[in-house]
Amino acid sequence: MAREPAVAVENVSRRFVVPHHRAYTIKQAVLGAIRRRGRDEFWALRDISFEVPAGQMLAVIGRNGSGKSTLLRIVGGIYRPTSGRLHTSGRVVGLLELGIGFQPDLSGRDNIYLNASLFGLTRRQVSERYDQIVEFAEIADFVDAPLRTYSTGMAARLAFAITTQIQADVLLVDEVLAVGDRQFTLKCIEHMRKLRNSGVTIFLVSHDLPRVTELCSRAIWLEQGTMRMDGPAASVVNAYVRHYSAPRPATS
Repeated sequence: MAREPAVAVENVSRRFVVPHHRAYTIKQAVLGAIRRRGRDEFWALRDISFEVPAGQMLAVIGRNGSGKSTLLRIVGGIYRPTSGRLHTSGRVVGLLELGIGFQPDLSGRDNIYLNASLFGLTRRQVSERYDQIVEFAEIADFVDAPLRTYSTGMAARLAFAITTQIQADVLLVDEVLAVGDRQFTLKCIEHMRKLRNSGVTIFLVSHDLPRVTELCSRAIWLEQGTMRMDGPAASVVNAYVRHYSAPRPATS
């Protein structure tokens, strides 16, 4: 019997409504809602379908504004699709914006407990994993200093280190590898390799195309909200590079 896919996306579309003018009064807001004037519809995704088996590392590539982050937020349950269906199997954890929930006036130690609780860990569970988090983040000398004194790289290391202790069946990673220094990036990559080898399904959004071909067996190319290509990562990346490297016809 075939195994159930970890993620199944069926004809998913997502529409956003963009108002032309801000409503400054309750009356203006009500009239705007009734008349629906001065608003544009923007389709971030249109009719996207694919399935991802458990344990696959899938890259989602495309230019800025192509719908990559919107797709991850739908899979992560942050957005609901305007139409279509989504099915996920197991626990989905999103590394979409590192450090969400961090409080700058609290210490690194306090932020570990606070941020980990947002992922559903109890205080006891955080205490049991605290040493591993600090060791991964390499901030032992600064863990009791206020977070506002941390560099951007230190805060990113701490945020990612917390997520290494969160058990997930499906992991969503949005440009995390673009944050931090080279040594930290390599550590993140090694951690994701271990997760992949243990059977975790990983979605990776990245503009680092060499890294995509190194880590992922498959890639999806989104363009203006539609799926341009789905296939082996190297083939999709090569087609993507050729497409945007080709000379464009001159416009008069």
